Amino acid sequence: MIYSPELDILARVRRCRGFDWDEGNNDKNLIKHGVTIAECGAAFETEPQFLKHDLAHSQQEERFCIGSTTREGRLLVVFFTLRSNLVRIISARDMNSKERRNYGTP
Repeated sequence: MIYSPELDILARVRRCRGFDWDEGNNDKNLIKHGVTIAECGAAFETEPQFLKHDLAHSQQEERFCIGSTTREGRLLVVFFTLRSNLVRIISARDMNSKERRNYGTP
């Protein structure tokens, strides 16, 4: 079997017990991007289009980025970190056109 960093990240996410919500970020995501905390969580319920390290923002702690389609069909990009077997959402927004093109989504 060939090692894949994406599969390693996905395995780590799947071992998590839930979410660690930051109330300040919840409001920021809703106000700035129209993304609710429920939608953030839903991005982790489906198979991701992409999942990768967010190297540009991993100086203080390891951060990741997931691109996923919610049950309602919304294409989201969610930036997060893992803390004590919990997913901590940093920010979430709609996938931009370049991301949709790069990852084969409509």
